[in-house]
Amino acid sequence: MEPMAQRHHIYLIPGFFGFANLGDLKYFGHVTDFIQGELRSRGLDATVHNVHTSPTASVRKRAIRLLQALIETSGDSGPIHLIGHSSGGLDARLLVSSGASLTEDLPADDYARRVQSIVTVTTPHYGTPIVSAFLNLLGPQALRLLSLATIYILRYGRLPLSTLVSLGGILVRLDNVGAGQDTLDQLYDELLSDFSDDRRREIRNFFAEVGEDQSLLNQLLPAGMDVFNACTRDDPDVRYGCVVARARAPGVRSTLQAGLSAYAQASHALYAVVYNLAARMPKERVPMPNWAQIQALRAAWGEVPDLRANDGMVPALSQLYGEVVAAVTADHHDVIGHFDAPTHDPPHYDWLTSGSGFQRKDFEKLWSNIAAWIVAGVVAKAEAAPAPKRAARRSQ
Repeated sequence: MEPMAQRHHIYLIPGFFGFANLGDLKYFGHVTDFIQGELRSRGLDATVHNVHTSPTASVRKRAIRLLQALIETSGDSGPIHLIGHSSGGLDARLLVSSGASLTEDLPADDYARRVQSIVTVTTPHYGTPIVSAFLNLLGPQALRLLSLATIYILRYGRLPLSTLVSLGGILVRLDNVGAGQDTLDQLYDELLSDFSDDRRREIRNFFAEVGEDQSLLNQLLPAGMDVFNACTRDDPDVRYGCVVARARAPGVRSTLQAGLSAYAQASHALYAVVYNLAARMPKERVPMPNWAQIQALRAAWGEVPDLRANDGMVPALSQLYGEVVAAVTADHHDVIGHFDAPTHDPPHYDWLTSGSGFQRKDFEKLWSNIAAWIVAGVVAKAEAAPAPKRAARRSQ
């Protein structure tokens, strides 16, 4: 069967604290249908799957969940392509790493060898310093509240202004988190009370799983990713591509771009806090970009960003791995469709007001580029494959 005629399986892997679905709330809600249409318009018969993963479990446990998803949904044959947002890209890399010992109970090699390409989207390949704040200062309650706030925004479009202001104030007072623990719990309960009984039950179950294992936090530190990269080997038969994003550094320009409403300004203030936390990347932890990556970054931004540049969660230079599929001005959740476009059908709701200016046209261009990159690899692989041998004719 010709490679383009085969059924291809595309897996969307959520990142840190990433739920796949909570009822009608979908992490990749805007991505799934769009990229499937883009792939099919380019002649690729593709089915897109959303992976249900353990939100803050170790990369190894998350990679096992990914493997289970492949076993359950990809059938016995057909090429596989993995697209991981944030730490989801690390799950994909570990799955195909030669010599990786995931589990003895599942046939990891049988599925890993079917993987043709991996696209990592704003993935912290060399770590992100923001997790140190959560580990040492904010604690589990703050992480839980930040994740619930994201879920709340996807459901209702925005947080209550009082909650947003309170959350920002707590994050600013990083040296006095103990005094804010009661406030964190109160804000969490207030947000949760706005959901239906069934949805509250789903959310509680989700956070119960988060509470069971938070190993991922330590692993995403720059020092932890140094060990990960030393032990994880690329598969030479897999194409690796990356999407790199940086948002505007907080300042006068980003503040004006955010808008003049009280909500937008409060949201932007919270964005400024997380941006500055992510800007503390140690120089020795990030390798120099290669020449092709430098050219791609210059073509997109006119320069190679410095270590401080980030998307509100992950330093831009930490996102580089393999070929640069796209470099965009966006924040960490803009790239998966969580930006401000409430009149679109279905509506887009912004994670935080970063002032990046990322809109639906940018989203469509980004995911069209990802689809084109995947298809180009399939075509190149088919052209490079040796022609099948014809059976010798029998003499008459």
